[in-house]
Amino acid sequence: MWQQQMITTQRGQFEYFVKGEGEPLAITHFYSAFNEIGNWFAEPFTAHYQVFLINVRGAGNSVPLDNDEQMALTEVIKDLEAVREALGFMSWGFAGHSTGGMLALQYAIEAPDALTKCICGSSAASKAYASHPASIYCPENPHFTRIIEIMEALNDPQTTREERVSLSFEWTLLSFTTRDNVERALNIPNSGRTVGRALDYFRKVAVKTFDLRAQLPQTIVPTYVFCGRQDAQCPVEFSYEIAELLPNASLTIFEESNHFPFMEEQEAFAHFVEATLRAPQL
Repeated sequence: MWQQQMITTQRGQFEYFVKGEGEPLAITHFYSAFNEIGNWFAEPFTAHYQVFLINVRGAGNSVPLDNDEQMALTEVIKDLEAVREALGFMSWGFAGHSTGGMLALQYAIEAPDALTKCICGSSAASKAYASHPASIYCPENPHFTRIIEIMEALNDPQTTREERVSLSFEWTLLSFTTRDNVERALNIPNSGRTVGRALDYFRKVAVKTFDLRAQLPQTIVPTYVFCGRQDAQCPVEFSYEIAELLPNASLTIFEESNHFPFMEEQEAFAHFVEATLRAPQL
């Protein structure tokens, strides 16, 4: 189990969960709330790092949101920096998956001196991913209408817990290569409840202007990019783009995975985690 902690910072009090030993590595997601069960993505890193799984503002027991502007990616980075400083670290690594990967790239741009490394998975550097027909978030994709219905339901406070579980399963099913892989994954402890307000803000506000492509060529933080070849959320082309734009990045493609390679190719992902302890192989 992960150990729950609360920390007071200059930007409020934040909840986090810690596990593992080694150099510090922060992990979070834009619209997920974690608990002591841990998280599928974070767990593999605990074999080599002391991992800090952080609930952002408005998630879990962290400081509540006062206004939507506090959910801007740049504001989330300021909160993460406040947590790092309160913990007493001169620097740490940061890892993010999907929207968390977008935060990772934003972090590397905003506060490069605070990062020893950046790990960005199954993500994109701009809103262009949502216009790619292979993405379930593209209006041309056959699953688009249903995905919008699912996200709206998850943001509806009237949606029951049982309905949320069913909706989340349906969303997850589209992000794995097979149903068997989903069912095996669901037997492994995982937290990361969707925070409806944050998801709503991301897809209706933040993503509309999201584009870091111009800044990435000047970003020198060592970065490890990964993606599943069959990713149905952020197609693999966008991970290639990230790695090509960054001057100090390596790219790992998981050939048998969709959006969750750390669950579909667990052994290969463990090797990837070990590789992040070394300099990126350019």
